[in-house]
Amino acid sequence: MTFAFPRSLLAASLGLSLVLSSASAFAEPHKQVLADAEQYQPEALKLLERLVNIDSGSGYEPGLKQVSEIAIDELKKLGATIELVPNTPEKSNHVLATFKGTGKAKILLMAHMDTVFKEGSAAERPFHIKDGRAYGPGVMDDKGGIVAGIYALKILKNLDFKDYAQITFLLDASEETGSDVATDLIKKTAKAHDVTLNLEPGRPADGLVVWRKGSATALVEVKGKAAHAGVAPELGRNAAMEAAHQILQLGKLGDEAKKTTINFTVLQAGDRTNVIPDHATAKADVRAAVPEEFDRIEKDLARVSQDKLIAETEVTTSLKRGLPPMPQTAESDRLMAMAQGIYGEIGRKLTEEGSGGAADASLSAGVGTPTLDGFGIVGGNIHTPEEYAEVASVTPRIYLLSRMIMELAKR
Repeated sequence: MTFAFPRSLLAASLGLSLVLSSASAFAEPHKQVLADAEQYQPEALKLLERLVNIDSGSGYEPGLKQVSEIAIDELKKLGATIELVPNTPEKSNHVLATFKGTGKAKILLMAHMDTVFKEGSAAERPFHIKDGRAYGPGVMDDKGGIVAGIYALKILKNLDFKDYAQITFLLDASEETGSDVATDLIKKTAKAHDVTLNLEPGRPADGLVVWRKGSATALVEVKGKAAHAGVAPELGRNAAMEAAHQILQLGKLGDEAKKTTINFTVLQAGDRTNVIPDHATAKADVRAAVPEEFDRIEKDLARVSQDKLIAETEVTTSLKRGLPPMPQTAESDRLMAMAQGIYGEIGRKLTEEGSGGAADASLSAGVGTPTLDGFGIVGGNIHTPEEYAEVASVTPRIYLLSRMIMELAKR
């Protein structure tokens, strides 16, 4: 890592922390951090309610602006220097909040402001708490992560904790859809830091994410020949039928043993029932745990698609890569061990998890910065109208993130 000394020394020091944690180095909770985390829970939930009740779907500039303004206001109160990075060609902005300290470690926190929910969702399903769970669009993904980050930084300010060289809190405006600007920004920022803690939601089993699949989109295009569907269908070459054939055979290219999946999700063909369609497209969501599987899928798409159902149709395939995989590494294992020790201070245990969902953590890990994910509030039913956050997880998650920053600052 890049403290004032070589990056490799962080791995060694994290390895030492693993030994220390097993020797009960984290046996007792940090009383002030725990007290503050408990005291802040009602306030944190109020902030979460404000954020959730704002529509901020990807690309919806008015809502994203509101969310960013609220976050910026909170971060400025804590002493952050703010930089806005335009997410061109959209009108939204990414936010970089920087805190300067007196130590050596450079720590990157990441969360995202956009959600998968359309405009009007907040009015239809406003924030509410029922049976210990908070509900509303984006409540766990990832507005809970924004709240966890802000309140961990509040606790550090209360302690006058400045034993780090720099903490940067990056708020992405387009995580759910991805953007070239965000990709470049995250890569550049992560390279300048020693470690990244991504504030994606904590998984339902109260865990952290040590690996993630990468994402890609497969595109199948079919060119056929139009004809009257009733008078002379035999003169046509049905692109829709050929696309259906391709979906069935190309959908088998996944590899369960390697965690590779391919699922066709979008199909377009024709616009009139009485015309044999001369063009069709199909798109598939592709996920893989290792980059080599994307190379294999790309080749197999081209090879297998040549087995056609309908003669004289033309089939072409392509694969557009999205976020890269985030592999589990020795450094992520050491970070996990540190987090496990910290959570043990308050009598809790983390589960170690992987995810088929791609996230910004993959970009950070991809440039070689040790990365651990899932530091947001625990919840479930992600990306559905029933998405929820566990209210009881707010205090322990703020404690975990606060103490993680403090321990990493020592290294």
